Amino acid sequence: MRRTLVVLLVSTLAFGLSACGGTGAPASPAASQDDCPAASVPLASLDLVKDVRAAKGQSTACLPSHAIEPVSDETAPKLPVTVTDSEGREVTVTDADRILPIDISGTISSTVFALGLGDRVVGRDSSTDFPGTEELPVVTKSGHTLNAEAILELAPTVVLTDTTIGPKEVRQQLRDAGIAVVVISSDRRLDTTDELVTEIAAALGVPSRGNALIERLDAGLDDAITQIAEVTPAAESDRARMLFLYVRGSANVYYIFGEDSGADSLIDAVGGIDVAGEIGWQGMKPMTAEALVEAQPDVIVMMTDGLESVGGVDGLIERIPAVAQTPAGAHRRVIDMADTEVLSFGPRSADVVLAIARALYAPETTK
Repeated sequence: MRRTLVVLLVSTLAFGLSACGGTGAPASPAASQDDCPAASVPLASLDLVKDVRAAKGQSTACLPSHAIEPVSDETAPKLPVTVTDSEGREVTVTDADRILPIDISGTISSTVFALGLGDRVVGRDSSTDFPGTEELPVVTKSGHTLNAEAILELAPTVVLTDTTIGPKEVRQQLRDAGIAVVVISSDRRLDTTDELVTEIAAALGVPSRGNALIERLDAGLDDAITQIAEVTPAAESDRARMLFLYVRGSANVYYIFGEDSGADSLIDAVGGIDVAGEIGWQGMKPMTAEALVEAQPDVIVMMTDGLESVGGVDGLIERIPAVAQTPAGAHRRVIDMADTEVLSFGPRSADVVLAIARALYAPETTK
């Protein structure tokens, strides 16, 4: 079921991004740390809203830093290693000196850098835009389509990818050229991050680095959940009713992300109520006015480029009149976050969760 949902997400995101004129450059430029002064402040220490369901206005969630910190474990890769990838193929990796990590969210590359192997990365996808990757050549075109020629020119010894980026014929072309291609699981949720790290670390022959990264990620997420629990209303009726809306205005693409989309795990983590799940919305499906009105969200969560593509909150309400019939529309309550960050569950999961939580519970500090 989840693999089907991932395929739906891929086609939706790829179409939307290419329709926005994707050129291979990152969709959302990283904000500087100065743009997010409260991002490192404990959540409970911020100026919290009294009623999270009645808060008004747009707020932008941002990270304390865009840098990826590598683990301290420097154990050398132990190769060759044979792994069974997510498509059931046995792949033998004999050389990890030239790594090409590529997917639609930049999560695989951020994980490779977090494992301390960033100096071996030879290229990037168009969603990878954190410090240290600026000079890497982009191997995607038209948004998120693999460019076989660009990849072969880089002579990677191992390609780490997933089914969120394609076409699959290019992956086979790389295999035919003698390159080890490992297809990583495409299931992106908070509760699958450890498995993602394990797959990538195993394929690169650095399982101990993977264990160290998992330990750090779990500790960070536990801390984030503890901070959020301190400010989450005790009564479920007082918690924010939230809905993730994916929009690409230039292409007239409007999707609601529901159960098992990944967005639901993010909403749960910040103490909100996923209203798409309440109305039985499974996965990612085209939005309907009826569903939006039935869901009655207090808060709409969006990607920053998506919000900009419709002209901001005013344009969103103008293009989707049903938004005005919800508390979120009446209060103009929209939380946006950079496209390359908001659903990129991986090394920055804890920071992403806390960023959304700050925008939800302390919106004045994120504007």
